[in-house]
Amino acid sequence: MGEEAAVIHIVDDDASLRTALQSLFRSVGMKARAYDSVRTFLDAERGDAPGCLLLDVRLPGMSGLAFQGQLESLGIDLPVIMMTGHGDIPMSVRAMKAGAVDFLAKPFREQDLLDAVAEAVERHRGQRSVCEDQADLRRRFDSLSPREKQVMTLVTAGQLNKQVAAELNLSEITVKIHRGSMMRKMEAKSLADLVRMAEALKLPKTLDTAPPPSQARKP
Repeated sequence: MGEEAAVIHIVDDDASLRTALQSLFRSVGMKARAYDSVRTFLDAERGDAPGCLLLDVRLPGMSGLAFQGQLESLGIDLPVIMMTGHGDIPMSVRAMKAGAVDFLAKPFREQDLLDAVAEAVERHRGQRSVCEDQADLRRRFDSLSPREKQVMTLVTAGQLNKQVAAELNLSEITVKIHRGSMMRKMEAKSLADLVRMAEALKLPKTLDTAPPPSQARKP
């Protein structure tokens, strides 16, 4: 299957520009949705496709720059390309420092816009891939039993099976059983692979709590 089609979200109060940009994106096979204000954008059903936000600096109600500063708190992870017909250097610097992919002064060349949009969409696809991988890794870790999580924490901190056994007051063979089950559930091919997973999960190097009393003296 091919990649999911990207959607370009255009927020600009100039109706003629919105129409022209939608036509431009359609001509190169891209989907585009247009909004005349930040509120219209927020009220719309946007879906969950990869894409980017083409945002005018000066808008009725909330400005584009102010909205850019609120994206993270609103849970919107779309990369931003800022547009303005009244741009200046401080405004551009502020937008770029806030993470904008590009800052385009109107009138801009169509190719400059398409290049910026392509970069923004590719960035968003990469971000989504990382997030999906992290979520999958977290699901695997959450599938572990409490004891398997303890074993993973200690093993990836560099402890040998005998050290883990002493730490958890278990027999070494029991630790090996838990370790084998944990490796299968985590889909880890090697200890190095498991260590990378632990780093991605930000596991502690030591146990935060002692084993539950009911498990404290397993054979």
